[in-house]
Amino acid sequence: MSSRLASIGAVLTAAALAAAAPALAQKSGGVLHVTHRDNPPSASIHEEATISTVMPFMSLYNNLVVFDPKARQNSLDAIVPELATAWQWSEDGTQLTFTLRDGVKWHDGKPFTSADVKCTWDRIIGTTDARFRKNPRKPWYFNLKEVTTNGDREVTFRLGRPQPSLLAMLAGAFSPVYPCHVPAAQMRTKPIGTGPFKFVEFKQNESMKVVRNPDYWKPGRPYLDAIEFTIIANRSTALLAFIAGKFDLTFTGEVTTPLLKDIKSQAPQAVCEMQPTNTQANLLVNRDKPPFDDARVRRAMGLAIDRKAFVDIVAEGNGDIGGAMLPPPQGIWGMPPDVLATVAGYAPDVEKSREEGRKIMAALGYGPDKPLKIKVSTRNIAAYRDPAVILIDHLKQVYIEGELEPLDTPVWYARMARKDYSVGMNVQGVGIDDPDVVFYETFSCGSERNYTNYCNPELEKLFDQQSVMTDQAKRRALVWEIDKRLQEDGARPVIFHGRAATCWQPAVKGINLAVNTIYNHWRFEDVWLDK
Repeated sequence: MSSRLASIGAVLTAAALAAAAPALAQKSGGVLHVTHRDNPPSASIHEEATISTVMPFMSLYNNLVVFDPKARQNSLDAIVPELATAWQWSEDGTQLTFTLRDGVKWHDGKPFTSADVKCTWDRIIGTTDARFRKNPRKPWYFNLKEVTTNGDREVTFRLGRPQPSLLAMLAGAFSPVYPCHVPAAQMRTKPIGTGPFKFVEFKQNESMKVVRNPDYWKPGRPYLDAIEFTIIANRSTALLAFIAGKFDLTFTGEVTTPLLKDIKSQAPQAVCEMQPTNTQANLLVNRDKPPFDDARVRRAMGLAIDRKAFVDIVAEGNGDIGGAMLPPPQGIWGMPPDVLATVAGYAPDVEKSREEGRKIMAALGYGPDKPLKIKVSTRNIAAYRDPAVILIDHLKQVYIEGELEPLDTPVWYARMARKDYSVGMNVQGVGIDDPDVVFYETFSCGSERNYTNYCNPELEKLFDQQSVMTDQAKRRALVWEIDKRLQEDGARPVIFHGRAATCWQPAVKGINLAVNTIYNHWRFEDVWLDK
């Protein structure tokens, strides 16, 4: 094993211990009141694919490693220890071994050991009978062959081939360690973790509450006594309540540009941070259902989209146009403007593209007096409904008449997983800005999250090729090529990448948002109230 990597692990361990020491300025006590936008499908992060679960329940858990909460951008260079104290890669890059922290307990008092790490990833990759009911992260770990233990304090992830991005996957908010002794079914309703807060209650369509873990392994953390999340489905109502001072923090990335203006005019004392959310609005077309099994229909739909209009209307120009990967400079892997300009379907002459779309549909027998009538399914929250309405208007330009079908969050995810839809307007949250996450989860053949059933074995060979690369510049160039082909193939047409704000009252301290994800900040262990 590399002595250089061992040294890195030691330095990171020291940094994490220093960060864990309580600062004198912070105050202990108080309840943080947070707005929540909708009903989480469950409390089990490993079984869900939404920030609606992550934000209220991430504080219950720990990862082996995490992205440094002080870093402004999540990357492989900004990963620090958590339940692991150090890690080392084998010389051939196929084994990643972690040394685990001693003295950590689960919320029910049982000790944390290497068996818990093994059980968690055995469930994900399906090598145990105690499997998850839903398993959206399984595609991330297609290359993970087994997890082995060496006593209670050492665990090794064994890969089929080198994959440097494994460490980034383990650092994201979708990768907490679960207790081996707790059934998966219980984790959906009464979860147990090692994190700074303990579960109290989850009232469907009402609220969630967590309280301080007095036995947390980080001395002095957390500062808060409790966090209460109140579900307010109407975004305007939630923000009015925040403006009135009834809440300390808004739901993450929920404040659009127009709403931010309202907050700043009515509550100028509020602290708000506008940033890319690493969410993307994309068009879902079920290519297994006629007439959408015809590539010509799918192409006509893509040609109808005016991406700039979406950005201008939904975000007053405060959004980004790109492919599957988050655009630069906030995104590490997204296509730069000169490469994006070469992608078919991204031409600025929208009317020319729509004319081509109309010709395609006319050749298939459709026209202004005989439109193709469809339902456009979407999640019943504002961030989805607003662009869905615009999409329906754009599709009219190519003789497609859409009817909006809003679905509550649990129904939406269940329907998408079953491919029980024809056309959908989706807002996809990307847990980690890494090609392995985006490509394998979204576009690999048979992935649970591949909602369009896109399958291109030849392109998947390029997925594998970029995945093993250690030269980041060469990997980035290949990622751009893959992304371009995905967009031109209409795999899941990306419409725009979102930007939105999170706001908090000035008494809330300790929030630090990275610029390329909304998913990795909500453990709340460093948050405190100065009131």
